[in-house]
Amino acid sequence: MTTYFIRRILLMFPTFLGSTILVFIILQMAPGGPLEQAIQRIQMGAAAEGEAGGSASADISSGGGAVLPASALKELKRYYGFDKPIWARYLIWLGLYPRETRYREIKFKPDQFEISKRVGKRDGKTWKVLIRRDEQDDLIVFEDDDSPSSIWSAIIEETDEAGQLTGIVYQKKFSGIFTGNLGESYTYQMPVTEVMKPRFKISLFFGLTGMFLSYIVCIPLGIRKALAHGSPFDFASSVIIFVAYSIPGWALGGVFLVLFGGGSFWDVFPLGGFRSPMAVWETLSLWGKIVDQLHHAILPIFAWSIGSFAGMTVLMKNGLLENMSQDYIRTAFAKGLSEKRVVWLHAIRNSIIPIASGIGGSIGVIIAGSYFIEKVFNIDGFGRLGYQAILDRDYPITLAFLVIVVLIRLVGNIISDITLATVDPRIRFK
Repeated sequence: MTTYFIRRILLMFPTFLGSTILVFIILQMAPGGPLEQAIQRIQMGAAAEGEAGGSASADISSGGGAVLPASALKELKRYYGFDKPIWARYLIWLGLYPRETRYREIKFKPDQFEISKRVGKRDGKTWKVLIRRDEQDDLIVFEDDDSPSSIWSAIIEETDEAGQLTGIVYQKKFSGIFTGNLGESYTYQMPVTEVMKPRFKISLFFGLTGMFLSYIVCIPLGIRKALAHGSPFDFASSVIIFVAYSIPGWALGGVFLVLFGGGSFWDVFPLGGFRSPMAVWETLSLWGKIVDQLHHAILPIFAWSIGSFAGMTVLMKNGLLENMSQDYIRTAFAKGLSEKRVVWLHAIRNSIIPIASGIGGSIGVIIAGSYFIEKVFNIDGFGRLGYQAILDRDYPITLAFLVIVVLIRLVGNIISDITLATVDPRIRFK
């Protein structure tokens, strides 16, 4: 079994790398990225100032005043990581290539060979470094003890007409996906983990709750339909199931809000949200919080899980009908075993094998969240965050969303294998 898990984990890396490389390249090459958006915001701000300044508006409308200086454009590229080739950006994102942080600009006079610069704090004291220029005009950073720094590096950016050198002192460190750093959101100006954590919990709550309800309802319902095959109950339940299956979950959620939401004829449930506003939530007792959470969760959970009801119920019913016609079932009846024992001990265990094989895929889909359902019910969940990040070209959140979804799907495959081996005695890990 240990060998099996080692092989499965090793097979994850090609899938993970292939998925991330493809999406990373598409994001980096797609127009309208964060760099273009930042340049557009600056140009629009310059245009607005020019219009307020009267005569300056003519220069800006002609295009001259809205052009960014080369230094500003270079700084924007450095901030968003576009100052390096795409392969380096991908390795930096993984954490396999040093990332440049804490930039400090320095300037050298033509005859100056060293300069002292404050670059940060250490042990509560100002940390100064000494930057020297060698004969080849390369910059070397020394610490307080006059030894070359292993933390800070420096490069010469450009030389002006007077021969004055402009350089950048920066700190290098390995920080990326493999080191647990998902980056910082361009939109929220916060670490991606802090942005995703509360939203992931919301989607996890709805997804796992809907999945649990689907299994405890659909498996018994499929068994009941198989045992009553051809009966009025089987026909009526099939009609209801397939009608519900034909309606998308987000559309059904909209119908629920119209019929049962606040302000409707049956004003039973709130119009949306994960729970009551925080000002109200904090005043509730423990029982009041439970009731409030259920009050807000009932309609979204129904919309979340309605799509899996038909597939899982029919899969359970057809699997049980197929197994009931097998020779080993007829043999069990011939030996005098009761119908209850034959059905529940032998037939059902083999009938849930197809359902068990797909449990990992279901986990990956539901935990990723559903943007449409979250949008309909105004739930700030994981799926809605990922979709909005794509529209906003928020690369750190988009790539982190991809990583989490890919890992969940890969881990889900292992869970499917374990579940399949648990219910099927013919499968063994070797």
